[in-house]
Amino acid sequence: MNKSVLLLVSAFCFMSIATNAQKRSKKDNQTPNSYNQNVNQNKFRQLDYELPTPNVYRTASGAPGHQYWQNTADYVMDIRLDDENQRVYGTEEITYTNASPDKLEYLWIQLDQNMRNPESETYQIQQGKISDGVGLYEYFNMFHTFPGGFNIDYVNDESGKAYDVKVNHTMMRVDLDKPLKSGESVKVNIKWWYNINDRMEIGGRSGYEYFKEEDNYLYTIAQFFPRMAVYSDVTGWQNKQFLGRGEFTLPFGDYDVKLNVPSDMVVGATGEIQNTDEVLTETQQARLEKAKTSDKPLIIVTQDEAIANEKSKATDTKTWHFKAENVRDYGWCASRKFIWDAQGVQFGDRTVMAMSLYPKEGNPMWEMYSTKAIVLTLETYSKFTFDYPYPVAYSINGKSIGMEYPMICFNGGRTDAEGKFSDAVKYRTILVIIHEVGHNYFPMIINSDERQWTWMDEGLNTFLQYQTEKKWSDETGKAFPSRRGPANKIVPYMGGDKRYISPIMSNSESINQFGNNAYGKPCTALNILRETVMGPELFDHAFKTYSNRWMFKHPSPADLFRTMEDASAVDLDWFWRGWFYTTDHCDVAMTGVKEYRLKFNQPNEGTSKKKVSKMVKKQTKLGEFDPILQSIARAEDPAKAYELVKGKVTDTRKDKLNENAYFYQVDLKMIGGLVMPVIFKLDYADGTSKEVRIPAEIWKMQNEGLTETVSKVLISNQEITKITLDPNLETADTDTTNNVWVK
Repeated sequence: MNKSVLLLVSAFCFMSIATNAQKRSKKDNQTPNSYNQNVNQNKFRQLDYELPTPNVYRTASGAPGHQYWQNTADYVMDIRLDDENQRVYGTEEITYTNASPDKLEYLWIQLDQNMRNPESETYQIQQGKISDGVGLYEYFNMFHTFPGGFNIDYVNDESGKAYDVKVNHTMMRVDLDKPLKSGESVKVNIKWWYNINDRMEIGGRSGYEYFKEEDNYLYTIAQFFPRMAVYSDVTGWQNKQFLGRGEFTLPFGDYDVKLNVPSDMVVGATGEIQNTDEVLTETQQARLEKAKTSDKPLIIVTQDEAIANEKSKATDTKTWHFKAENVRDYGWCASRKFIWDAQGVQFGDRTVMAMSLYPKEGNPMWEMYSTKAIVLTLETYSKFTFDYPYPVAYSINGKSIGMEYPMICFNGGRTDAEGKFSDAVKYRTILVIIHEVGHNYFPMIINSDERQWTWMDEGLNTFLQYQTEKKWSDETGKAFPSRRGPANKIVPYMGGDKRYISPIMSNSESINQFGNNAYGKPCTALNILRETVMGPELFDHAFKTYSNRWMFKHPSPADLFRTMEDASAVDLDWFWRGWFYTTDHCDVAMTGVKEYRLKFNQPNEGTSKKKVSKMVKKQTKLGEFDPILQSIARAEDPAKAYELVKGKVTDTRKDKLNENAYFYQVDLKMIGGLVMPVIFKLDYADGTSKEVRIPAEIWKMQNEGLTETVSKVLISNQEITKITLDPNLETADTDTTNNVWVK
């Protein structure tokens, strides 16, 4: 056992700090440029250079500024589904209002379907190799045989005069006759059509699924109309090309949409149905009304009714009329195959309708779990953010799909031919529904720039998905098998080959390992921030503050980073930098543990009063004129005086000095480069244990100020037999083989 004089150790520590300061001073004088460069790499430096300068639009606190603005786009659309030829035809009137302080000479409109044009950049930049056994998916994507893309019949002003337009792949510039001034509005009328893609053959976020046995189609339709791009104070026009991975950046507005489909089809869409009396039977209307006050899902369109629709093949049509207020996008679905169930969810005096549409191929799993998952999602997300503000939330079943739009989402998950399903299929289906319904919050309401910052919607949404999964309960009583959220699940990615890892703060089209980067890592980071760094109380308040500040607005990453600090008084710049701006990983090693016992040095007989005074002063840190030192000066025998002094020191400092105490110096090294809190579990000789949690700021004052090693002294009233670093696996430490010391 190593023994030493505790108080001499304290003096040594003080001397070391002074010596290190002298070394740094000399180093600074000798090589100031080199030293300053190292200081600038300090992991706790502020994000001053990374974040944009605050202004009247976005404040340093992370809130919208007093002159914050955003433009709006309102739509009136008439849409026709051609079920014979799998086409969508549409006319739309866009009313675009310029709330910015700028004059706009032109408008940018997104033509996302153009990525399916055989000549699109999406196909041109694809890499591939020729191999035996090319499947249909590879064939269509290799040779681009699908005649996709918008066919634009006209782009006119409100008087019918054609605008000058320029189509650049997935973007269309509309040149205005005169600049659109601040506060003014302009109308754009567009007529268009396009061929719907077969999702089962060539993929896609939207399209159709064909059921050969019945010669029926299930349509999940989105990105189906020319959509206004966002003009903001951050990017100006967000007109990055749509290459297929990065999603969508859109302004808010009101939608008035009429969907003309075969009369035997059931339709779901963004918004509330305006004409239920025209599209539903009286029995179905009564069921829908009853579902508003039900505490469980009720069937609106039964499976028998859906099977009858599958066989009817009506030649006439119906028009379903929907309206939606303050939404940023629009999606819809239609099929003869749809079963429909619904349940009302109360938010104060409002009733939100949670509803699911699915074919018989999804039953009985969808009838058992889909709407239940919607309800749990709305309730959980609302607790972390704000009450769900829209009147409806749809979950639509399509095979091999997961995609979100305001009030409606398309989700995969099917049973086998006999209607059976495994736990894996069940939980995968539920997590997709939670995730896609959750997207109503991020980015449909908290409207971040998906094309640039995928993680701002996917990562934040996956974090709340994990919180929702923890609340899931069903007849099995099992905990939900979450794929993302717990720190240990991101370890293989974080510790992987850095050549194939991108910082979270990367453009959507430039990300390696998209799922880990945009979903898993930010989700895990937020979970660690909540559970380990900030604590649930501070985190939840700050996160709710961010959500309420930016609901129905366009936040940037800086707005999130600043708000989380502003609302919590926790300096998190080190956290954002490490997790979001670098590819560092957490690997902290215990490189050594030294054990010490307390021992007072006894002066030898004949030691001078002056030396005894110095010894006592060093061991007790007493002042020059302290009564204890004065008593030594007056004493005839310094050695006897010391005995009296030692007793007084022990009596007056029992809470701090215990002659029976154990002292452990734990040496740590940051190998992975990612700053994290230090968490110890201490196991004692009597079989008890306790946890010691040390903030990440322990790494702020590292040895020499620049190296990546620190030491921590732990004091115990009894012997420690084992020390475990990160005992709960909550810091995503990639190598736990160096995390345990056993006496």
